[in-house]
Amino acid sequence: METAHLHFKIYKPFGMLSQFMSNDAKEARKKRFLSDLNDFPEGTMPVGRLDEKSEGLLLLTTDGKLSDLINRSGIEKEYYVQLDGDITKAAIERLEAGVEIGFSGKKYQTKPCKVQSLAQPPLLPEPDKKIRLARHRPTSWISITITEGKFRQVRKMTAAVGFPTLRLVRVRIADIHLKELLPGTVAAIPQLPLDTQIVSYASNEYEVK
Repeated sequence: METAHLHFKIYKPFGMLSQFMSNDAKEARKKRFLSDLNDFPEGTMPVGRLDEKSEGLLLLTTDGKLSDLINRSGIEKEYYVQLDGDITKAAIERLEAGVEIGFSGKKYQTKPCKVQSLAQPPLLPEPDKKIRLARHRPTSWISITITEGKFRQVRKMTAAVGFPTLRLVRVRIADIHLKELLPGTVAAIPQLPLDTQIVSYASNEYEVK
């Protein structure tokens, strides 16, 4: 009988890598890893990643096949982003339409996405003290929802429209939300997202049971 796979959601803290270890001795000594948060079952892997200076929702699973499917399926990922400056309507419209960023040494046009200006700062844990906030300049918050995940994509997108990212927190992947999790906490979940986007994509890949 096949062993049931296990799934988790975590609040990845600022300053932690989205991996369990490093083969680089210097990096292994100086960096923080997901293995610092919990004694996860053998074979656990992150579904996608958040860069070291980003925080928030990260999914983990022991099901490598499903992890790969989710990574390639184009599900929605929502972020709360604090920006340097008071973002304009024109900049939001540019983000929504897609902007040109650099990726792997080439120019890349991002896909259309959903962007909303937040009138009030979202309720989030206090920022890490190492985050350099513009304390003497205006800042603003947006919600941005994308269906792709190029390296440092959101940061590159906001910089491209003139509003660099100061703080980046992922709050949702498909129908799984960050909710009450605090930085460094882990919660077991019954399943990974299998919404209509993934089911439609999976129909051409393999049968979802």
